[in-house]
Amino acid sequence: MSFDSKIKAKTLVAIPVFNEREFIDPLLRAVRRYSANILVVDDGSADGTSQALRKHKYLYSITHQDNKGYGRSIIDAINFAHKNRFPWLITLDCDYQHEPSYIPDFYAELQKDDADIISGSRYLRPLNSDPVPPPKDRVAINKKITSLLNRALGLELTDSFCGFKAFRTDSVFKLALNEQGYGFPLQLWIRAARASLKIREIPVPLIYYDPRRNFAGCLKNPKKRFNYYMKIIQKELKMDVCKNLEKTFNP
Repeated sequence: MSFDSKIKAKTLVAIPVFNEREFIDPLLRAVRRYSANILVVDDGSADGTSQALRKHKYLYSITHQDNKGYGRSIIDAINFAHKNRFPWLITLDCDYQHEPSYIPDFYAELQKDDADIISGSRYLRPLNSDPVPPPKDRVAINKKITSLLNRALGLELTDSFCGFKAFRTDSVFKLALNEQGYGFPLQLWIRAARASLKIREIPVPLIYYDPRRNFAGCLKNPKKRFNYYMKIIQKELKMDVCKNLEKTFNP
């Protein structure tokens, strides 16, 4: 997709990382093909990721001494973009579930200047035939949570958990987001909808290179992960969203 180079110059690309030594070097080389403004938020890595990052002198970087969570990393990226006057922010994960070659697709959408959040969707339109299927529990939880958010907020999302996104920095900064864990996207959608931000989705590939990769701690358990997400939604909506829904999740 074509885009004005001015959009590229005004956009910060942020990558949260936690113990991603295996992926960091090739990913940064790929991202650098599409952006000169790259921020890495190292969320307390202990596997050599921090040392590997020091080789990349062109980076902006934020380092957490301890693991603070995915949401904290994205919030720090939003704050950094706002402080350093980047009008636009693109976020993508480090484990190659997000293909850097799609960054120009986001630039092209930003150029339209008609949305505050442009979110990648792995289910809007199939873009690949990845031989590694996504974990069934993740697909089921995503589908259920996405449906719930659409009904509660009047949205038309197809993928509520994709981290490949573009933000109008000033708009999302004003949301005062503070959810530090993996449930961050849920707070984002609820506060964005209540602030009447304009939201659109664009298709991105569904990629799972390693089905063995999983959440840490209690979130490995799908039911506990689902309940964690539901608590965030109920807290943000200040209502019992389970009232007319099943109270348990069965993947």
